[in-house]
Amino acid sequence: MLLHKGEVLFRQGETGPLFRLESGLLKIVRVHEDGAQFVVNLIVPGETVPHHSLISPNPYFGTAVALTTCKIATLPAEQWYRELERCPELYRDVALLLQDRLRTMQRRIDHLTEVTPAEKLRKLQSWFQAYISTDSLTEVLTQDEIGQLLGLRRETINRLLRAERKI
Repeated sequence: MLLHKGEVLFRQGETGPLFRLESGLLKIVRVHEDGAQFVVNLIVPGETVPHHSLISPNPYFGTAVALTTCKIATLPAEQWYRELERCPELYRDVALLLQDRLRTMQRRIDHLTEVTPAEKLRKLQSWFQAYISTDSLTEVLTQDEIGQLLGLRRETINRLLRAERKI
């Protein structure tokens, strides 16, 4: 399946299949009761989502939105779980996948605990370039979204990006 920038793969609270991102970049947003959205995760090629449903089904935790054109493989839930039951050795693959995701989240926590906002932004930009080298961070994410990922206000991100351009 091909998903274009801005298109929704799945919505928070719905249930359905799992997906493997073959190429592109997705963001996962939590939508609050007042309609406000908060970016909680970025999904990169090679990941199967939703992570919390790899072993047992659950409603989607957030809404997945394409940040770039994405190529996505659909993994029907019934087939996925049946295959896990049929081949218990696949649980090791799931455990390794979750371990890798946990390590990625630990690196994100490290980024959030950096002392300076400029260093937080620099690390996110470096991580981003490793996955999406053809676009700059600000071509794919808004300043608000960057701020949400880093725990910083949009105004701080704006100031940091302006200072960066002057260098």
